Amino acid sequence: MTSQLQTPLLDTVNYPRDLRKLAPEQLRQLSDELRSEMLDAVGTTGGHLGSGLGVVELTVALHYVFNTPDDRLVWDVGHQCYPHKILTGRRDRIRTLRQGGGLSGFTKRAESEYDPFGAAHSSTSISAALGFAVANKLKKQPGRGIAVIGDGAMSAGMAYEAMNNAEQAGNRLVVILNDNDMSIAPPVGGLSAYLARMVSSSEYLGLRSLASKVTRKLSRRVHQAVGKAEEFTRGMVTGGTLFEELGFYYVGPIDGHNLDHLIPVLENVRDSEQGPVLIHVVTTKGKGYAPAENSADKYHGVPKFDVVTGEKAKGKPGPPAYQNVFGDTLAKLAETDDRICAITAAMPSGTGVDRFAKAHPDRSFDVGIAEQHGVTFAAGLAAQGMRPFAAIYSTFLQRAYDQVVHDVAIQNLPVRFAIDRAGLVGADGCTHAGAFDITYLATLPNMVVMAAADEAELVHMTYTAAEYDEGPIAFRYPRGNGVGVELPEVPQKLEIGKGRLVREGSKVAILSLGARLAEAEKAADQLEAKGLSTSIADLRFAKPLDTDLIEKLVRTHEVVVTVEEGAIGGLGAHVLTFASDSGLTDNGLKIRTMRLPDIFQDQDSPDKQYAEAGLDADSIVDTVLSALGHNAASSDERVGEARA
Repeated sequence: MTSQLQTPLLDTVNYPRDLRKLAPEQLRQLSDELRSEMLDAVGTTGGHLGSGLGVVELTVALHYVFNTPDDRLVWDVGHQCYPHKILTGRRDRIRTLRQGGGLSGFTKRAESEYDPFGAAHSSTSISAALGFAVANKLKKQPGRGIAVIGDGAMSAGMAYEAMNNAEQAGNRLVVILNDNDMSIAPPVGGLSAYLARMVSSSEYLGLRSLASKVTRKLSRRVHQAVGKAEEFTRGMVTGGTLFEELGFYYVGPIDGHNLDHLIPVLENVRDSEQGPVLIHVVTTKGKGYAPAENSADKYHGVPKFDVVTGEKAKGKPGPPAYQNVFGDTLAKLAETDDRICAITAAMPSGTGVDRFAKAHPDRSFDVGIAEQHGVTFAAGLAAQGMRPFAAIYSTFLQRAYDQVVHDVAIQNLPVRFAIDRAGLVGADGCTHAGAFDITYLATLPNMVVMAAADEAELVHMTYTAAEYDEGPIAFRYPRGNGVGVELPEVPQKLEIGKGRLVREGSKVAILSLGARLAEAEKAADQLEAKGLSTSIADLRFAKPLDTDLIEKLVRTHEVVVTVEEGAIGGLGAHVLTFASDSGLTDNGLKIRTMRLPDIFQDQDSPDKQYAEAGLDADSIVDTVLSALGHNAASSDERVGEARA
C-alpha cells in the first residue's frame, strides 16, 4: 500500500466476518476505502479495472448480508473479483495480481474457500451456483448459491439454459444481474428502489404465495387470468417478465451503488422462502474513477497506470499487434471482395475486427458472448456464398467445438477461422491460453490448419484463407506484437500444405510451426556454434502436412525436432504418425517432439512461461543434444535460471 493511501476502516476488515461487525452506516466509508485500495493495487500491477470498480458496493453488500463462504458466491467471468479478494483474506497479496507466483486475475478455488468456483470464461455462474444450491438442498445443509452475472454474459445461451433448469433450487438460488451498461434497465431512481424493496418483502411474497394458492382452488381460467394480470402489472413497473417466464421471481431494477437500497433488498431475499430470485442491479462500469467512467472500454483491462492522472504506462514503440495486422489486412481485402465478412464474439478490439468494422460496418457482426451461434452463423453465411471470417480467441473457440465439427467440417463449408491468442498468454494464465486448437482442429477431416510464424506470414495466411473456397480453413497467431519483419505490400497466396525451408544444414532439422520460429533460429545459431549443422523448416501447415519437405529432411538428417506452441496431439503427433506410416523410422531416426507440457500453466511473464514449458531456444538446444547423447542442462535448471 502506498504511504498516501489512508484506509482506517478497511484496515479492520480481513474477512467478511469482520465486515459483518460494522454498522450499516459505516459501509459507505468502507466502500470508498475499498475502491481506493483497488485503484492503487491495479495501478501497481495492471489488470482488469472498470468491472471491479463497478461492483465495489455490491461486493460489500453481498458479504455483509449473506453468510459467505457457507453461502457460495460465484462471480461470472471473475475479472470483477478484485474487491472480493481484498475482503476475503488476500489484501496482503493484492499487489501480486497476475504475476508469477501471485494471485490470479480471476477467481480460483485453490486460492481461497471464498472462491467456490473458478471462472474466467463467461456465463457459467448460474449453472455452478445452481449446483451448489441443489447439493445443499439434497444434503439438508444450509447455504445458498449466489451467482453474480453481467458484463455481457447474459448474451450467452448457457445462462438461459441454467435459468430454465433452476426452479427446483427454490430459495437456495439467488442470481444478481449486474447490468453495467444500461442496456436493459430504464433510469433507476427512488421509485424503482421502493418497488424493489416492496416486491422483495416477506409480506408481499407471502401475499403472492397465498393468492396463488387461493386461485388454484378456483377454476383454471380464473387462476390463469389472475396470474396474467399480476405478471402484466409487475412487468410494466419492473421489466422482469422474461425472467418470470424462466421460473425466477424478479426484483429490480435497483441502484447498485446505493447501499441504502441494496442492503434491504438483499436482506429480504435472504430471509425469503420464495425462489429462485433474480435481483436486477444497475451499476456503472468504472464507478468512482473518472477516467474509467468516461472510457469504460479502454479501462476494462489496463497496464500499470498513474492513479492521479489516469495515464497508462507506455511500452516501447514496436511492431504492430497481431490482431491489428489481421484486422487491417482483412479490411483491405474486403475493399475488392464484397463477399468477405467478419464475425466476433464480444471481442471486436481484441481480435482486430473493430478495424474491419470501421471500414465495412455492414459486413461486421458482433454476436455477443455466443461462440456457438457465431460459428453456425458463419456456416450459414458460407453456405450462401459469402466468405466469413470467424475471429475468435483459441480458448473461446473451444466453446463452439461441436458447431465446428457438425455445422462446418462435416458439411465442408468454407468458414475461415482466425484464431487469436494462440499459445501462452502471460498474465492471463491457463484460462486464456490457446493450448489446444491445433489438436482439436487438425484431427477433423476437411479442415486446413495454418500457423503464422510472424506478422508477414499472418498477412499471407489471411489472404490465403480468403481465397480458399474448398472447405474450412483456420490460421492461428499469438497474443501481442509481431517480431518486427516488414509487412508485404501485396499478400501472397500460399500453396495449401506447403512449408518453406528457412535454413539448410545437414545434421539437425528443426520443424517449426507458428511463432516459435524465432526461437528455433536462435537455437540453430547455438547448435551451429557447437559444430552441428542445422536446417530449419517453417512448416506453415499442421494440416495438411508438407510430407515431401518432411520426408526430405527426415532422410537427410540425424535428428529431427518438431516445435509447436500447442498441446500434445498436434504437429508432433501428426509428424510421428506420417513417419511411422511411411516407414521413415525404420532406420533408427531420432525424432523428438517439443510442445506445451501436460499441465495448466499459471500466469507469469511470457519468457518464464516459455522456459517452464521447455519451448525457448535453450530448451530446443538441450533436446537436440540429448537426442545425440550429449550433455544438456536439465529442465529444472533452466526453469530455475529463468525464475532467478
